[in-house]
Amino acid sequence: MSTHTEHQAPQGQEPLDLNAPGVTRFDIVREGARRDDIEIVHYEQQVLPGTKAERRLTRVVAGFFLITGLAATAFLAIYIWWPWQYEPGRGGDKFYTPLLGATLGVALLAVGFGILTWGKKLLPKEVSIQDRHEGAVDEESRSITGQTMLYMADELGVKRRPLLGISLLAGLAPVAAVAAAPLVGGLISQPHKNNQMFTTGFATSEGGQRIRLVREDGRPIRPADISAGGQLTVFPGIEEGVSNKHADSPTLLIHLRDSDAQQSRQANERVGHGDYMWGNYAAFSKICTHAGCPASLYEQQTNRLLCPCHQSQFLITDNARPVFGPASRRLPQLPIEVDSEGFFVAKSDYTETVGPDFWERP
Repeated sequence: MSTHTEHQAPQGQEPLDLNAPGVTRFDIVREGARRDDIEIVHYEQQVLPGTKAERRLTRVVAGFFLITGLAATAFLAIYIWWPWQYEPGRGGDKFYTPLLGATLGVALLAVGFGILTWGKKLLPKEVSIQDRHEGAVDEESRSITGQTMLYMADELGVKRRPLLGISLLAGLAPVAAVAAAPLVGGLISQPHKNNQMFTTGFATSEGGQRIRLVREDGRPIRPADISAGGQLTVFPGIEEGVSNKHADSPTLLIHLRDSDAQQSRQANERVGHGDYMWGNYAAFSKICTHAGCPASLYEQQTNRLLCPCHQSQFLITDNARPVFGPASRRLPQLPIEVDSEGFFVAKSDYTETVGPDFWERP
């Protein structure tokens, strides 16, 4: 059930005395509109106050806002307590990102439907026409503007429908916390505990043993295994070193030609990496510093390493400096040498962060 009341703008009458007894807020709003050359041609209440229709719509809108609050609260709980670190197999970490996406999606959809329902079903319909004009604003006009804003707040019906205000607060407060969660998350749980963001599978073991460079099948590599100008993808010779558990560790071991190796050593010395190469061999991370794709296409003649995802190119003989594409940071170099048995080993872990992450932010 609904009724509608139309208010026609008065024509040719004297300005309304705003302080006169009996003047309602809507009278002030209509007077302000008239003085501002606005004609209110249609004004309609969609539901009558106190009716079943109003109470039903109020419950619907409040329900949407409460769903928003519950979903946003679930997002926060998952963000803080759900296991997120990678584990082999089908662990709970596989659901971390999908659950965050689902709860945030439900929260945003619910608040959107709640606002749309409020605006489309509960707020009055109004059609006004205004002539554009310019001019100074006097004190009375400012008073009219203030009363108009208060009238608009009244028309929202929060005072008459307290359930809407409570549900809106209960729904949007967790949403605000969701927006702040990534900023304060590090204060709740240390994201870099165990130094996992800065450690790869090539980190020296607790006993001080250096990690060998191995093929995908786990066999260690000797210098004679790679011909001049050739390259080979290598992995840390540790348990599960070739698995996704150490997805940050794939490395490209390159046997440079004599002239290219000399140029590469000079470039290393300029940045304090003079002992990172062993003979004519150099090793660089395969994880592109732009988006984390595998930079695996090596061009022997130009000594450029290409990432196929976004076409970033890195010049190997100049510390793997990016020379084309969106990547802005060079590929980290792995310090290498040969152990007493003649196999390649990592002298230490990477001394620069591998792949893209927060350190790329300005």
